[in-house]
Amino acid sequence: MLGLLLLQVLASCLWLGHGEVVKSFASCPQFFYNNATPGNALQAQNPAWICQRYKNQYHFATLYDRKMRIPVYSAYVYKPGPGSRSKSWFAEPQLINPTYDKDMDTESSIAKKYKITSQQIGQSQAINQDYNMLQGLDRGHLSPSSHQSGNNSKWATFTLTNIVPQNSTLNKGQWKDYENQMMAQETQGCKITYVITGAVPGNTYISNKRVNVPSHIWSAACCQTSTRMNTWAVIAENNKNQVRNLTLAQLETCLSQLYGRGQVSLFHRACPR
Repeated sequence: MLGLLLLQVLASCLWLGHGEVVKSFASCPQFFYNNATPGNALQAQNPAWICQRYKNQYHFATLYDRKMRIPVYSAYVYKPGPGSRSKSWFAEPQLINPTYDKDMDTESSIAKKYKITSQQIGQSQAINQDYNMLQGLDRGHLSPSSHQSGNNSKWATFTLTNIVPQNSTLNKGQWKDYENQMMAQETQGCKITYVITGAVPGNTYISNKRVNVPSHIWSAACCQTSTRMNTWAVIAENNKNQVRNLTLAQLETCLSQLYGRGQVSLFHRACPR
């Protein structure tokens, strides 16, 4: 009997390693410099590690907070290029049931395929209905489509597991300037740039307290040039159109205080603080 139980446990562990919503980013370490992921100081109470997969390909990685129904952070490689924005929003099937498809899909397609309702999808994550009545807030990407190249990679960012309720003025103002102008300037001379963008949970919610509105949005990058490593970081309060430029060390200290779960380390130690 004991042997059978051990075999069942082993089988479940082996199965977990092949899913897209699992217990680590082992399936998609390429979105983190030197495969080093942030430590447990950012981990949510009920987290989900998502290797964001669309059209049978990984595009970025997200640590998702099932309780708050917002991402903790998304990690990606900065590769801006041509392509169009998606006209659809996606959900994560494996947050609903680990036996469902690995690729993100639209709510209507998921509902039809598995004969479930949008409300059932919404038990595990944010859904379109949560964002339909926003006032003064936008669907703010953590991994933005403008930092990806090609339709599939750009469209993959339009999953609600990569979205937070972001102050509209900030999203269209200084945060947009950071994403488009500052990133283009800072990455000059970079061979490859790794980015982690996250959101600190706040005290307010939308959609009948289903989806948390972050208090802060933050981002950090580690870039490899031909001669050295370079880093930069920013943070913004989610009720002001103001982005503060920080060093990586300053952001990590700030996040350690905001999250209150120990010392935050976003990148491998080779990335200068």
